[in-house]
Amino acid sequence: MTDDIDARITDDIRRGLPAPPPLGAAALPPGTYAGQVVLVTGGGTGLGRAIAAEFARLGADLVIASRRSERLQAAREELAALPGAGRVAAAVCDIRDPERVADVFDAAQAALGLPDVLVNNAAANFPCPAEDLSPNAWRAVVDITLTGTWFMTREFGRRHLAAGTPGSIVNIGASYAWTGGPGFAHSAAAKAGVKNLVETLAVEWGPYGIQINGLVPGLFPHADMTEDIRDGLERAAPGAGSAGSGPRRPDPQDLRQPALRVGAPRELGWAATFLASPYARFVTGHTLVVDGANWQRRSVVNPEVVPVREQLGRGLFDG
Repeated sequence: MTDDIDARITDDIRRGLPAPPPLGAAALPPGTYAGQVVLVTGGGTGLGRAIAAEFARLGADLVIASRRSERLQAAREELAALPGAGRVAAAVCDIRDPERVADVFDAAQAALGLPDVLVNNAAANFPCPAEDLSPNAWRAVVDITLTGTWFMTREFGRRHLAAGTPGSIVNIGASYAWTGGPGFAHSAAAKAGVKNLVETLAVEWGPYGIQINGLVPGLFPHADMTEDIRDGLERAAPGAGSAGSGPRRPDPQDLRQPALRVGAPRELGWAATFLASPYARFVTGHTLVVDGANWQRRSVVNPEVVPVREQLGRGLFDG
């Protein structure tokens, strides 16, 4: 099988999209965010931390927030040590609780100043057939992904409206907000709501100098991926790994992407720093998909339908 893959790539002109610049490179001028405060929810791990890192490299003062305190301190120290980074604070916050959300903004404002940029990255998700979703499972995902995003966005907007200051919001979304998400009905519904908030609030708050955009990641393997995501990738392409550079044996997961590679987390960070930057002030109400066109991929002949229950290895529904 591997030899067939190697031959297929070697014998034609497919090379995929080039690898990104190295880690540490900046997409914007040094100091773009000097003197600005950036608040990132879910900023202690995974893609949230990767996004926070790119703001830090551009001089931002950071507040990273998470429900769990275990990794926040380590992430705070790591981010503060990056070249160009400003001050970094960490806050434990359950974004489902509007009072705790207000507390985080109070603490951030007292320590660093009113956040100029809010990145709503925190979310919850797990695969499940729709018919198996319990009320608690539905609420757990929707309350964090949609309601929590709204509470953070509302608090940010109200404070800037009261102060008469501009601000920028970036909501992390998902492509199934457009397409639907079989096996992820709870998350897909919530992310569709998040996308709609982008489009609604861009019009409502634009006159007051507040811009809001969405950012949708494709496949960005990282060390903090959950077990169910790892299991899903392994089922889809055994041995799947992360993007590299230069000549290499093709990874099975790469061959499932039109780009012939997966994303590097810093690429998502670069997109976030652009959307919130002075160079994108006329971009608002837009959702940018950063996935190498994978969400638009279609087969000339559709593959055989495999029900979601079978894909997840579940037996017949028995009620």
